[in-house]
Amino acid sequence: MIVLETKNISQISGEFIVPAYQRGYRWKEEVTRLLEDLMEIDQSKSYRYCLQPIVIKKLQDSCFELIDGQQRLTTIFLIYKVIKQFLPHVNVKFSLNYITRESSKEYLNEIPSDKAFEQKEENIDFYFMWQAYKLISEWFENQDDPSNVAINIYRLLCERVDVIWYEVDKEVDGNLLFQRLNIGKIPLTSSELVKAIFLSEHNVNNRKEEIAYQWDNIEKELHDKSFWGFLTNNKNYQTRIDLILNLIAKHNDSDMEKYATFFYFDKLRKETDLMTIWQNIQHTFLILKDWFKNHTLYHKIGYLISVGYQIQQIFDLSLGKTKSEFIYLLDSMIKDSVKIRDNYGDLSYNNTADYKNIYKLLLLFNVESTRCNGEESEWFAFDQFKKNKWSLEHIHAQNSDGMHKQEQFKEWVKLHVESVKTVGKIKVENQSLSQSDLDQLLADIEKFKDEKLDLQSKFEEIELRVVKILSEDSSVAYLHSISNLALLNTQDNAALNNATFDVKRNKIIELDKEGKFIPFCTKMVFLKYYTQSEGNQVHFWGQIDRDCYVAEINRVLGNYIEPIVLRKENDNG
Repeated sequence: MIVLETKNISQISGEFIVPAYQRGYRWKEEVTRLLEDLMEIDQSKSYRYCLQPIVIKKLQDSCFELIDGQQRLTTIFLIYKVIKQFLPHVNVKFSLNYITRESSKEYLNEIPSDKAFEQKEENIDFYFMWQAYKLISEWFENQDDPSNVAINIYRLLCERVDVIWYEVDKEVDGNLLFQRLNIGKIPLTSSELVKAIFLSEHNVNNRKEEIAYQWDNIEKELHDKSFWGFLTNNKNYQTRIDLILNLIAKHNDSDMEKYATFFYFDKLRKETDLMTIWQNIQHTFLILKDWFKNHTLYHKIGYLISVGYQIQQIFDLSLGKTKSEFIYLLDSMIKDSVKIRDNYGDLSYNNTADYKNIYKLLLLFNVESTRCNGEESEWFAFDQFKKNKWSLEHIHAQNSDGMHKQEQFKEWVKLHVESVKTVGKIKVENQSLSQSDLDQLLADIEKFKDEKLDLQSKFEEIELRVVKILSEDSSVAYLHSISNLALLNTQDNAALNNATFDVKRNKIIELDKEGKFIPFCTKMVFLKYYTQSEGNQVHFWGQIDRDCYVAEINRVLGNYIEPIVLRKENDNG
């Protein structure tokens, strides 16, 4: 039979046997860290400070095998010993007995006597116990008013400091459980403790197996990559059902209490039938699953979470609303997320604040385009998107900003050779480029590959000639505007970041063939999907392409933004 409850430190009593499978007492800096944490408890607030769970197995009345928590419990014992120097009436109600150290119980009781000081070198555990006691004593002595601090710490231990008392079945193998909790580095989480509530209560006896099965099934479903990638921004949880429990408890990671969610359910079970609580957990999970399965909600909520909105905020917003009311509120949130004071057409890649706004707008453009495409057959892959590093990149670059290394110069030239040959041949045929100029450039490129000195100036001269061939026009007014930007995953490849359209187009097609994830609109940009056929040409990103691109953004996002108005490209202002 499992027993799970919260206990105030002052309620702990009995003898605790520290079994041989545990290491000895070793806390050092952790001792003063605990004392500092206690001092930081804000007594004007109602929260309680909670230590990590004490996991025990009852051996007989008032005698327990201490499976986990011996470092903390030993330190509390020693803190009591120091407090007793200031408050003689204080008594420790529990004792610890380390199986591997004969007389450890007696030694702890002897502290701080001269005998204990003399025996501290007898074994390593005694040494660390004595050092911990010394650290605690010095910490109190270094306070402005040690006696008053001792009174305050004692009052906190009696009134505000708890442990989670987790008593496991007598049949449990303590050694194996200890390995899971410590060697395996899998601490007890709020969800494991809440689960134990259901498995320890008499009034769900006939439903225990059912609840355990359903609980594990929820955990399993939350491990679906697409589901989890939609719900979170790659957030790590030891157990993912914690997300569900946190939503119900309205607990977030900024809360001081590590086990705030467990405390919420521990209090709730004293006021509410456990099966009602369990039904609420199931209902909350089914709400999230419905969002995931609903094509419209999936994309709207997925976008909001991706740009930083908290799932708690969205969940609370949904409560008591019809689906149409909820969607209306989501649309309002989306509109607010991309709202700016000025015209999107005037924003610039080079401005940090503008960069963030353009990034959000293009992400929304990708998500909404995916949502609106076809018969609900396309789903934006939030999990794959969040696994990669995406940034705003120029669809067509006209300079090598951010490139300073010799290998970057050579890589850039290497990337552009094939495009120069292909586009150069076309321009020779339409007589916009002479064959001799093309041959000379290709010869200079070959020579550059072997250059070792003065690379930057030689590169800049070649770059100008290459960009001229691979650009439709010489205008630079559009260069940093939204009409020339897309979300790209270039893996910090500076040479590719600064490549011209034709080079990036070939790379996107290559990645697509390899099955790599490419955001919907990024792929469409490089496939010239938005450009009307009469103005389409494969190798350049020109004014017609830019106008059609912005027109599509305006069409798709018409419910969220004022139309983007591009600055005239002959306007140098």
